[in-house]
Amino acid sequence: MIYAANFKTNHTRASTKAYMQALQEKLSAKKPEDHVYIFPPSTALDTFEGDFTIGTQNAYAAQNGAYTGEIGVEQLDEFGIKTILIGHSERREYMAETQAKVAEKFAFFKEQGFEIIYCIGEPLHIREKGFESVMQYLLAQFEGIDITYDNVIVAYEPIWAIGTGRSATVEEISSTHRALKKAINNKPLLYGGSAKPANILEIVSIAGVDGVLVGSASLDAESFSQMVLA
Repeated sequence: MIYAANFKTNHTRASTKAYMQALQEKLSAKKPEDHVYIFPPSTALDTFEGDFTIGTQNAYAAQNGAYTGEIGVEQLDEFGIKTILIGHSERREYMAETQAKVAEKFAFFKEQGFEIIYCIGEPLHIREKGFESVMQYLLAQFEGIDITYDNVIVAYEPIWAIGTGRSATVEEISSTHRALKKAINNKPLLYGGSAKPANILEIVSIAGVDGVLVGSASLDAESFSQMVLA
């Protein structure tokens, strides 16, 4: 199983360091085949020792240059970071990242040999139109994306279940993951959408779910470690 923690705009450099130390103590009990990813805010990126992979929530598609407020590969190289989130719904919505921009970023970081966790998801009004509309919306988010890339993990996040405390039903997750698995050549497929200690066992037991991308429930090392060890 894959357990990925997305801190979003939470935690400081000091609290992230403390989190990593606390998490590593817990991870000594995890299954060796399970993989843990942590995505801190860019100001807290560093080299941390532990049984986990540190990734970046975002980066500009450049080595370096005149891109005020952005970080590039040069800054990530300093910490040996070669994992990135691309296509998260919050960047698509709040930062107006179009599918063309997302595909351009994907192609660049693929060229750099990055491990990419590629995010897709649908808003509530699409879900309410029915399953066919959901799949049409989700598959459109693979436009320009090389899903045959060896180093890609797909994360399905129903946007209406992110940070709302409401998770999709087992049937909604199961049917969507089953259809997506066929479309992505059986690449690893994570579920994200209010995953937490209380529902983690139910979620990871669903066929086609290869792990979770966790938001708010990952901000506390104790809470996140409970999910990994469950």
